Amino acid sequence: MRAWHEYVGWALIGVNAAAGVWALLAHRFSTLGGRPLWAVIVVGQLLAFASAFTGVVLVGDPGVELDQFHALYGFSAIIAVGILYSYRNSPFMRGKEYLLYGVGCLFIMGLGLRNLYL
Repeated sequence: MRAWHEYVGWALIGVNAAAGVWALLAHRFSTLGGRPLWAVIVVGQLLAFASAFTGVVLVGDPGVELDQFHALYGFSAIIAVGILYSYRNSPFMRGKEYLLYGVGCLFIMGLGLRNLYL
């Protein structure tokens, strides 16, 4: 389970990095946006939940100690997903959805990177 949690963590980092850069480019160049980008964003955000789930299962194993900051950063990724989702239809974000998700995905990627080196 430990290896699976690490693989999901690396996938979270890679997919959110790609989605973040792609979304920032789509904010600048509108032809890059669309359904494929949103699909990658959704996969990246679902990986935050998958990582947290595998982490919770892993902590249930005897002999596994959890670093408090690891849990903080892991669950902060889920909170970030919720915040991004709540702001997507805000009037002041109209026309800036790609910018919001670009920065948000890079933030989630950063949380994942920080979690690897705790």
